[in-house]
Parts: sequence; structure tokens; C-alpha cells
Amino acid sequence: MSKKLRVGLIGATVTRGWAMAAHIPALKGLAGFELAAIATSRRETADAAAKAYGVPLAFDDYHEMVNHPDLDIITVSVKVPMHFDMVTAALNAGKHVYCEWPLGRDSVQAERMAALARKKGLRCIVGLQSRGSPVVNRVKDLVADGYVGRVLGTTMVTTAPTWGGTTDAASAYLYNYSNGATLLSIPGGHSLDALCYCLGEFSQISATVKTQRKEALISTTGKRVGMTAPDQVALSGVLKGGAVVSFHARGGMTRGTPFLWEIHGDKGDLAVTGDATIQYAELKLRGGQEGEPLADLPIPDSYRRVPKGIPAMRPYNVAQLYVELGEAIRAGRNPSPGFYEAVVRHHMLEVIRKSSDTGERQQP
Repeated sequence: MSKKLRVGLIGATVTRGWAMAAHIPALKGLAGFELAAIATSRRETADAAAKAYGVPLAFDDYHEMVNHPDLDIITVSVKVPMHFDMVTAALNAGKHVYCEWPLGRDSVQAERMAALARKKGLRCIVGLQSRGSPVVNRVKDLVADGYVGRVLGTTMVTTAPTWGGTTDAASAYLYNYSNGATLLSIPGGHSLDALCYCLGEFSQISATVKTQRKEALISTTGKRVGMTAPDQVALSGVLKGGAVVSFHARGGMTRGTPFLWEIHGDKGDLAVTGDATIQYAELKLRGGQEGEPLADLPIPDSYRRVPKGIPAMRPYNVAQLYVELGEAIRAGRNPSPGFYEAVVRHHMLEVIRKSSDTGERQQP
């Protein structure tokens, strides 16, 4: 396959959103892809986005877009409650899929989408963007190569300004637990996915998932919205390799350390810091061995799969995942992170919630 892969993007507007901030600049910078179509829920916003981004096709009905014969990939970048219907429609239309994380509201929806993708023989990737990070992949390789020796323990702290006492109308749905887009599933899911990707899965988990704030002020309307989604997630656990884990996600916090991840082994240590949540932060890696202090570690160019012109932060890791998806489509293999990897992560989050609800340690 030598032609450009033509992408139809569901959820792009000209005013705000992840598609505008990440997917569009990523696709515009990749020579092997063409942003060929945009779909929103209204004709005027679809036309405005298509004009603003120089896209030839605009739709106000995503069913029409996913069935267009000239598209190869459908990207779903909308609110989580709509993922299942849109991904299912794209798969039934025979299209490869890039779906943002979380894949669905829960593991049941994720399993159904993964099974359908396998049945159709389609290549699908989920937007667990930290797996596209050059720093995260460097950490994975350093650990595998024995830089820290046997991993004894790891600590991770992440902060999300969302899920605090104030929000806007567009983000208010994040405060309802049933919508599946929470501090646990989004910053928690992205962060813990990176941890497990580099160090392995959990063998046991003891967690506290708590909603400290009961409501939030919608700044754009002056109204208040009830809060059922958690704003604090803390867990301790043990990985299958024996390492002890401490993790804390803090919602609504805008001061302090945005992101910190330390890995301690019997031969050395690694430390990753970032100015935002891990999936799009500018990460810094330091390491030290044999009693030496931590020092900056370079990231070889081989970890960068995209052109130098791709913007940092939000577009970069998204572009890295598009490259992975494109290579998988052309090679006829499954990309990573794929839908079944998303199922594993959904199950892990449900185990965390169960531990918190029961007050008992759980084995995933």
C-alpha cells in the first residue's frame, strides 16, 4: 500500500477539543496520511471545520462518513459515551479505527468492540498516548535492559486540574461517574497504563477512590453540577514481578508537582517528571546507578517515529500512534496499543474500583 491513508475524523471543531488540539496538527504533519473528512453533529460546525482545516469532505451524520468508500481510517475523538456506537459503525463499514481512550464506558463495551474488530480483520488502535512517548519507551527499554536491576518499587503521582471545584459547561459531563470519563479512567488510566507498559501488570491492588467534592461550579453559567466522579485516587499494590507500587491521582490541583514517576531498583534509579499529565506532557528523564546522583539521560532519535516538525505536547504522541497504526495496516499486523490492550486496562480500572468499594485487596 503506497497511497496515503485517508482519515475521517469524528469530533473536530474550530473552537475547542482534543481533535483540534492534537489530531489535526498530528495528521497535517504526517506525509503518509491525509485528513480527508470531518464529521460533527451539526452541518454548520462541520462545514466551518472543513473550511478552516482545508478538508474536502464534511458530514453532519457520522454514519454517512464511515460508509464513504474513499476513507481508510475513522478516528473517534468525541465524548466517551458516544464511542461504542461510532466505533461499531466504523467497524461494520469495514474501516480501520483510531479511538480515543477510554475505549468505552466499561470493559463490556470494550470487549465487544475488540471482538468485532478481530472478526472483521481490521487494525484498530486506542489513544493510550503515553505509549507513543519517546521517554516512556526509553524507560521501558532501560528497565528491560537492566539499568535499574531488579525493580523493587515505584512511585507515581499525577495531577489533573479538571475534577476540581470549578468547570465549564462543555466539561461538566466529566463530573458524572456513569459517563466513563473520570479522574480514574483518564489521568489514572493513562498513567497506570504507562506504569504497566514499562514494569508489568499488577498481581494485587488495594485502592481508595473517593469523591471529596460533592459539586462544582459551572463558570460559564453560574450553575452548580453534582459530582459523582472521583477527585482522589490512591492505590498501593504489587506487580507480577514483585515490585511494590504507590500511586496517587489528584483532581482539581493546579499547584505542586504535575507529574512524578520514580522507579527504584537494586542497581539504580529512574525518575520521570512532567509539566502536565503523562499522555501529552513534555517529560524529562533522569537516572543514576552505583550510588551516583540522578543525571539527565538522553533519548536516542530512534524513539522518535515522526518528522521533526510535529508540534510538541498534545499532537506529538498522537502522531506517534498514527505512525504505528499506519505501519500495522500496511504490514497486516495488529497495532499497539490495540483494542484488546484497552480491554486489559478497563478491567484493571474496574478492579481498582472494586477494591475501593469493598475495602478489600483485589487480585486482577
